[in-house]
Amino acid sequence: MMRNLFSLENKTILITGGSGHLGSAMSEGLAKHGATVIIASKSKEKNCAFAAQLTEKYQTTCFGEYIDISNLESVNTCISSTIKAFGKIDVLVNNGYYGSSGKIEEMSEEIWKKGIDGSINTVFNCVHAILPHMMKQQSGNIINIASMYGTVSPDPSIYGDSGFNNPANYGAGKAAVIQFTKYLACHYGNKGIRANTISPGPFPSKTVQKNDEFIMNLSKKNPLGRIGSPSDLEGPIVFLASDASSYMTGQNIVVDGGWTAW
Repeated sequence: MMRNLFSLENKTILITGGSGHLGSAMSEGLAKHGATVIIASKSKEKNCAFAAQLTEKYQTTCFGEYIDISNLESVNTCISSTIKAFGKIDVLVNNGYYGSSGKIEEMSEEIWKKGIDGSINTVFNCVHAILPHMMKQQSGNIINIASMYGTVSPDPSIYGDSGFNNPANYGAGKAAVIQFTKYLACHYGNKGIRANTISPGPFPSKTVQKNDEFIMNLSKKNPLGRIGSPSDLEGPIVFLASDASSYMTGQNIVVDGGWTAW
């Protein structure tokens, strides 16, 4: 019988922002393939309810947990308690994010820094907390969620007067996430730790999708002619979390329907 390369059985996976717009689809994909999934964010009640749904649906083990990724003490507490409960964390998915918006010429230093803090600095917090544990167990897999805007600039003509213009600090922070991931791969690969990024393309929220004109503009820009559905991220996250990608590290998988191929 052929071994299922994509099986996540016996893997404990911590995902931040795991009950959100994109996080919920990734959490479900991980649970579907047999992982023990710890869904962590500041919305513990929501996480616990979603974890219970996944546990019942896929007959696996999922838990909701609290974490404030902006607070290193909170991050350390969450990771330590998870390892105490399950003995290990095989995979960390840094999906949690918060940001701020505005035009560069109108943006205060505080607003700029908030966007940087919510992207790269939160990833640093989680990696900083988990690296000693992964080094001790001599194995680990870190998956950071970046963005296509970490590699290309938003096209101003797409956004027009929609009000959804993507701020400069978002792309700058996500570009930093991609580089930081490459650094991790190169400096900790000899300790059995892999690190890769997934860069989603146009995955607008349900609220944004109510703007038909904007969604039409996004779809026209894309070679596949449509926006992304959160379920489109299930395959890439399962691939990177599983042994199917065991010889991959330092890579950025862009899931954008071809947006960045133009």
